[in-house]
Amino acid sequence: MRRLALAVLVLMAGPAAAEQDMLLGADMASPAMTKAEMSRADIEALIARGGPVDLSGKALSGLDLSGLDLHGANLRTARLNKASLRGTDLTGANLEQSWFLKADLSGAKLAGARMFGIMARDANFSGADLSQAIPIGDFRNANLSGANLAGLKGGADLKNQSMGLMRTVFTSVNLTGATLRGADLGRARLDYADLRGADLTDAVLTGADLSGANLTGANVAGAEFKNADVAGARLVDLKGEDRARDWAARVNAERAITRASR
Repeated sequence: MRRLALAVLVLMAGPAAAEQDMLLGADMASPAMTKAEMSRADIEALIARGGPVDLSGKALSGLDLSGLDLHGANLRTARLNKASLRGTDLTGANLEQSWFLKADLSGAKLAGARMFGIMARDANFSGADLSQAIPIGDFRNANLSGANLAGLKGGADLKNQSMGLMRTVFTSVNLTGATLRGADLGRARLDYADLRGADLTDAVLTGADLSGANLTGANVAGAEFKNADVAGARLVDLKGEDRARDWAARVNAERAITRASR
């Protein structure tokens, strides 16, 4: 488990090649990553006892936990790869250093959830509520279309980076129609993310990597773009562009795509 936790932490820093190597360094075919040591009935029994459920460190991959009330649960370092949590209530849950590879969390309630070091590549969060959540983790290729990420706290904390730059990784994530009002994504990776029609009102994108991202039709009123890298980004038909903050301080602005192709 210590090795898996360390792998997650290192994944948040360094170039893409190093991140990929660290993921491959974990034994993804092992029972710890693919099997479940408990059943849905076992977890329902824990819920029935009352109080927050403690599932920290448990192997729960592949389980159907959809619709369960797990608000405030402790799932720190748990493995839920390919698990179904559709509509599950995880409000305020501790998901730090947990694994959700290819998990289905569509429509789940994750408001205020702590996700430091989470591994959620290829997971489905469509329509989920992640408002005020702290997703400092890897969501590469995940689906967050229509999700509520208002007030999300995903910015890098430069005062606490002893293991490298810990930040939200939304590389190639589907954020179409997502609500990101007031979200902190300072220095986050949003390269090649699909942000078409997203609401970025008052979002903090200071130093974020938006290279290759598609922001067509997004609302950027009040959003902070200082030092955001927009090389190859599609900045077409934006709403509130005239009210975006530090718009002139973007990096590689001359390389952004600002007109729709004919």
